Amino acid sequence: MTGTVKVALAQVDLVVGDVAGNAAKIIDCAQRARDDEQAGIVVFPELAVCGYPPEDLLFHAGLRYHVEAAVREIAATVRGVAILLGFPEYDGDVIYNACAVLRDGKAVAHYRKQLLPNYAVFDEKRYFTPGRDAAVFTLEGMRFGLGICEDVWAPGPMAASRAAGAECVLVVNGSPFETGSQDNREAVVRARVEETGIPVVYVNHVGGQDELVFDGGSFVMSAAGEIVHRARSFEESVSTATLEATSSGVVARRGCVAQAGDEAATIYEALVLGTRDYVTNHGFPGVIVGLSGGIDSALVLAVACDAVGADKVRAVQMPFRYTSTASQEDSAAQAATFGVQYDVIPIEPMYEATIGQLQPVLGETAPDATEENIQARCRGLLLMAISNKTGRMLLTTGNKSEMAVGYATLYGDMAGGFAPIKDCSKSLVYELARYRNTLGEAIPGRVIAREPSAELRPNQKDSDALPDYGVLDPILEAFIEDDLSVAEITARGFDRDVVIRVLEMVKRNEYKRRQAPPGVRISRRAFGRDWRYPITSGYRFPQ
Repeated sequence: MTGTVKVALAQVDLVVGDVAGNAAKIIDCAQRARDDEQAGIVVFPELAVCGYPPEDLLFHAGLRYHVEAAVREIAATVRGVAILLGFPEYDGDVIYNACAVLRDGKAVAHYRKQLLPNYAVFDEKRYFTPGRDAAVFTLEGMRFGLGICEDVWAPGPMAASRAAGAECVLVVNGSPFETGSQDNREAVVRARVEETGIPVVYVNHVGGQDELVFDGGSFVMSAAGEIVHRARSFEESVSTATLEATSSGVVARRGCVAQAGDEAATIYEALVLGTRDYVTNHGFPGVIVGLSGGIDSALVLAVACDAVGADKVRAVQMPFRYTSTASQEDSAAQAATFGVQYDVIPIEPMYEATIGQLQPVLGETAPDATEENIQARCRGLLLMAISNKTGRMLLTTGNKSEMAVGYATLYGDMAGGFAPIKDCSKSLVYELARYRNTLGEAIPGRVIAREPSAELRPNQKDSDALPDYGVLDPILEAFIEDDLSVAEITARGFDRDVVIRVLEMVKRNEYKRRQAPPGVRISRRAFGRDWRYPITSGYRFPQ
């Protein structure tokens, strides 16, 4: 039998909990794919109706009511095209991560996710019961199997679909971005294709959800393991691929294959998308950035402007006696380059008033970190006041290296609602700044070239308190992302005493990280939902 089917890959940005809004978008996308692209089936991402990941919203009785009503509405409204729709399925006290093929008001196939991930950022065993059976349906003479995300990361479910007669598998996904994720996905799917000899259509979410960013990158892989269609990453799209029934099976015809960017480009796009969706989905009219003249706040300002537009960004410089002329000049120059609203508020009067109020209590004591933290907290107070008065959200500017070792001030530079570069090491911050400048002037060259300093005391440098970032960052990566021991990290060529010092700093500052705002996750392991170290711990690293 011969015939063709146009499959529309609906890589859409859906909002967790906005069931009515998601349903409206699903209906609109399906109808446009039917009318404009003559699609035979439209494939939406995992749990599209409620958004992914819904977390404990799944336990709320109201969500169940809205999801079930939305599925009925979508089925009744969309005609003339099949749709593959992901949703939480409730059966008494049991919840399944499910999907169904709806066509002209009827469910022609129904599938429940069999493999439930319970590692890193995934916690699906808390919510769902696994399914057990394959599901296969026929469309235009072709037999399609169904899968949901984790089901393709092990051989069993797709092999079961093949055994049930599937000639192609449609997989709906909620696969978040991390460095190398697209290559990993395609390698995993290629392994399943090699095992079964049938093509795969892989549709992924796109958009930001709290700490997670979903990068899309939806694709079609032929039975030969070749990518014959790929949607652009970090963009909403409804793209179509053509499948043809032949005497030798279903053939995926070559279409548009978007090329992936390099690592710096994809990470930067993730930061922009994650920031944009967080600001937009929370209804903030704009953002505020404390612009110090350093590399971190310079990168955050660039991300903010690219995410929400310069007209919605307000930058504030808050100089003190230790703020260099270069920092003040570079902050003003960058603000002018982007055309953002720019304010300068010296903190000297606030600082002196605070010190004066504390003098009767603390007496004449030698300056230490207390006075440095007061500077940071004066700045945090000013920024939060502007945020409160304007309704704009304050973006914090701390990076992963600083958050790891506690080189940050609670209620000072840690104050804010979202932390775009929270999962970027200091070394990566420099790399991203250089990358952003390849797209057009954004960050003054002197900011990138100058040795980093918090400028909280005379001639201060980060290296006064921390190992060089070229040493610090790989030690942190080895511990945080690779879970290596002191001995294993030392074996990579690092001084044992330095390694122990760094790891002790990480352990000691867990209490700060628990009070930090969420930020975009871009690594294998970020501080947040996939980092669960105890605050109180008697563990000691080997001396």
